[in-house]
Amino acid sequence: MATEASRLRERPQLRGRKTRHGAASAADPIAGMMPGPLRPPVNPGLKRAELLAMHRHLLLNRLVEEKLSALYRQGQIVGGLYSSLGQEAISVGSAFALRPDDLLAPMIRNIGSLLVRGVSPRDLFLQFLARYDAPTHGKDGTLHFGNVEKKSLIGPISHLGTLIPVMTGAAMAARMRGEDRVALTYIGDGGTSTGYFHEGLNQAAVLKLPLILIVENNGYAYSTPTARQFAVESLAERGPAYGCAGESVDGTDILAVYAATLRAVERGRRGEGPTVLECRAMRMRGHAEHDDMRYVPKRLLEAWRGRDPIGRFEAFLIEEGHAVRAELRSAAAALAPELERAAAEALASPLPPPEEALKGVYWEPGYERPWWPSA
Repeated sequence: MATEASRLRERPQLRGRKTRHGAASAADPIAGMMPGPLRPPVNPGLKRAELLAMHRHLLLNRLVEEKLSALYRQGQIVGGLYSSLGQEAISVGSAFALRPDDLLAPMIRNIGSLLVRGVSPRDLFLQFLARYDAPTHGKDGTLHFGNVEKKSLIGPISHLGTLIPVMTGAAMAARMRGEDRVALTYIGDGGTSTGYFHEGLNQAAVLKLPLILIVENNGYAYSTPTARQFAVESLAERGPAYGCAGESVDGTDILAVYAATLRAVERGRRGEGPTVLECRAMRMRGHAEHDDMRYVPKRLLEAWRGRDPIGRFEAFLIEEGHAVRAELRSAAAALAPELERAAAEALASPLPPPEEALKGVYWEPGYERPWWPSA
């Protein structure tokens, strides 16, 4: 009988770019990104407290981003601001499937992963506002920070795809040390076309390293639809092409994301190698705050609007008797003053002195390792 790993290699169970209208084509490049059949979420065995913790992090993810967007529009945040609106279940669900010592490398939209790993909203506001007390002492205005020793976090790299060989190396280092750890990182659909994707994933597959590579497929690489990038039905097919597992799930279903990530984690711990996990979810904001998404057809956005990950999860919690609507509303209301305080503290924090820009470029005392978190 075929093992699970061999079955996934032979032909992953994909709900990819074919629809009842047929495969996506140049004539209708968005057909393959229309949402598939709406399936009810299935609890993979989580307790009520765990489900409510998931819900809290989903809310926290969205509310932090909403506050960041407001600060950006007030001119308090400079540079780019990259939203994950509509994709929060991917970050939160995948991070929940990891142990605290598993290696995690978020990208610039994965605020939810950082929140699950214990990064505070205050730290995030400090970072985006480029304050001296931020994890990077104000040198950066996005998520380029981490701490392997204290948080098992590896910071993102702006050049897309480069984290994949980095996390392949991190997984190999953990194995050489005899550590039972997996390594997880993210990439967008467009980033799978980079050479780094090929090099990192191929090496992980050859060495059977415990790497989980989550492909956040929102149908567009900036403004280029996937039908004009790829001929495959699903990007999860790239897993078996490299000799490793591949799965595709609805990225708006946090329980499906969690369960699929957990399966990938378990395969990695058993020595069965990496997994390419495609999570399909339409991001409901543009590439960055300045992008109005006019290139995305309205019918595609409307089709995905009913798949809001928070709304779907709340409906599940109520239907299964884990919460009542008033309780869920209270949870959101309780977070608002907490985030306002965190943002106010960050705004009141000092900017870095000019000379800080030159510090830590080369080795010097006090910059040998990340200062954040201080405790």
